[in-house]
Amino acid sequence: MAIIVFSSSEKKETGQTLTTAALATYMSIEHNQKMLIVSTDFNDGTLEDCFWPQKKEEIIIDRTIPLDRITQMDSGVEGLAKIVSSSKTSPEIIRNYSRVVLKDRLDVLVAPDTRERTEYNKIAIAYPNILQMANRFYDYIFVDLNKNMNLTEYEQIMKIADVIVLTLNQKLKSINNFAKLREKEQFYNSRKVIPILDKYDKFSKYNNKNVSRCLKEKKIIPTVSYNTLFAEACSEGKIVDYFLKMRNVKADETDRNKMFIYEIAELSECIINKLLELQNKKV
Repeated sequence: MAIIVFSSSEKKETGQTLTTAALATYMSIEHNQKMLIVSTDFNDGTLEDCFWPQKKEEIIIDRTIPLDRITQMDSGVEGLAKIVSSSKTSPEIIRNYSRVVLKDRLDVLVAPDTRERTEYNKIAIAYPNILQMANRFYDYIFVDLNKNMNLTEYEQIMKIADVIVLTLNQKLKSINNFAKLREKEQFYNSRKVIPILDKYDKFSKYNNKNVSRCLKEKKIIPTVSYNTLFAEACSEGKIVDYFLKMRNVKADETDRNKMFIYEIAELSECIINKLLELQNKKV
């Protein structure tokens, strides 16, 4: 059971949210394990749109859980935040507040449905406790971490994460900012931090080999290229369909979709290996 947090050193768009959705969807299809995506966004439905475009699905109630444990029938983090502090709350109740993508494989806990920053901040206080509770039920938890969240909750989530995937773009400023961040904050030199190049352009001179050298990485940094068909599928709520279709497509190694799937598979393997490495060091 592991908490995998996706974050960025940049406040501007780096592709973080779509990469979170891509990795979780790919792994849920390839592995028969329980997985949860947790959205922490404020007034942004990008993650939800990958699965349900412009459509709200009603919460699915698990009738095996006593109704007296469910004090509010709000879906997502809003409802869960009201009961998570209770010592009587069991981890599996998170399913009642999540939306099902792939039964018994992938759920999504949607972000607070509010445009009021004050209200969002109140709800967001519950995120660390929610993640720790979810970690007792799900095999993998993927957190799309909002960079504008209150610093206290942001740091708590980063601290409890088993692995942090830090998305970078190929702009020199972004690369230099991360290098400076590592010099200033020892935390970003932690073994659990995996930097990746998102929206990757293999023709840029700031390719993964050069950036890896610049950041003094022992291994080549993973990449996730921009893929038009994937981006369109996300905007149409068809991310699962995209991965299922590409799973069966036969194409040569130059096919851009095959290369994209290969990158996601490589990132998946990188994270699993990192978790095993960190686990072995604890023993």
